[in-house]
Amino acid sequence: MKTICLYFQVHQPWRLKTYRFFNMGKDHNYLDDLTNRAIMQKIARQCYLPMNALLLKLIKENKGKFRCSFSLTGTVVEQFRAYAPEVLESFKALAETGCVEFLAETYSHSLAALASKEDFTEQVKLHSAMIKKEFGQKPTAFRNTELIYSDAIGAMVAEMGFKTMLAEGAKHILGWKSPDFVYANAEDQKLRLLLRNYKLSDDIAFRFSNQGWAEYPLTADKYASWLAAENGEIINLFMDYETFGEHQKASTGILDFMKALPKAVLAHGDMEFETVSKAAAKHQPVSVLHCPHVMSWADEERDITAWLGNELQNEAFSKLYAMKDKVKSLKNADFDYVWNFMQTSDHFYYMATKWLSDGDVHSYFNPYDSAYEAFINYMNVLSDFQIEVEKALEAKSARKKTAKKA
Repeated sequence: MKTICLYFQVHQPWRLKTYRFFNMGKDHNYLDDLTNRAIMQKIARQCYLPMNALLLKLIKENKGKFRCSFSLTGTVVEQFRAYAPEVLESFKALAETGCVEFLAETYSHSLAALASKEDFTEQVKLHSAMIKKEFGQKPTAFRNTELIYSDAIGAMVAEMGFKTMLAEGAKHILGWKSPDFVYANAEDQKLRLLLRNYKLSDDIAFRFSNQGWAEYPLTADKYASWLAAENGEIINLFMDYETFGEHQKASTGILDFMKALPKAVLAHGDMEFETVSKAAAKHQPVSVLHCPHVMSWADEERDITAWLGNELQNEAFSKLYAMKDKVKSLKNADFDYVWNFMQTSDHFYYMATKWLSDGDVHSYFNPYDSAYEAFINYMNVLSDFQIEVEKALEAKSARKKTAKKA
């Protein structure tokens, strides 16, 4: 029996407002509340609510034979609570079916795995606690931000107790091997790896509405026949959830395609849907995956240059994580909140000076006209935050001295 593993990434960043040099020292509210609210409510209408309703219907109609997995970032859940509580309720309804698994990731959709083991672990613990609180599940599978993976990152994930991790089925790593099998981490072979079949995933995520594509229009029956023709044990279809109704508008037929897909797949008789953890447990790893250098699912190179590929990005990243110990020592919820949303990878992506085939989708809600503008705005906010952190540390130190004298 061939396993079809559908996984959806759900994320929205907290977007920063236009923050100029003259705001520093006076204005410590860094977020663009109007834009964040407008974008969240738009995507809720076009994607989250109709797709969640459709998935719930498909699970019931197929009597539990249709299954899928999600990861929801901490920042998107915060926005659900603030702007679209009905979306959060609809995800809880999916969780209650027992046919939907929620994975762990970094709370802020951050690049913490590239900063330090300590930062990474803290972010993951924060996220897992949020998933347990909201959906009643303790995650056993992990998906890192943008599928960022290496042997060393996988070993850290295994050390945290996760049994399964998602990664990209990149050609330069796999070589002649197929992504349609379970693999094992090179440093800790107890960690099972599910690799994204990027061709079949991108047929839906990027090519579905492309009328110049040789396979247009893509029907559920045609797609199911492609899945059946794959020579492997497990086909991992990983994509942004916003594909359905946002990147690919409802007018393209994407929701109708999804509505017809489970029946078309199950009609073959030798294919089943499964959640990430159960899919990984059903199949034995065929070999170890060696990935000494960091890879991701972004762009043609499948590397991390989209976030840390130029001097602007590296300067911002270095300055941010240099503040870690000071922010942590304050033990203040307000400072922790800002620290978390400033780590979100989108801020660094907006500073990218390279755009390849999927750049348009990644930059869909980019609020900046240029990478330099994104950098200046981010650094203005970060500089003000740094000043406030220093003030708070001085105040804390003064209180300690006063307490000693008393």
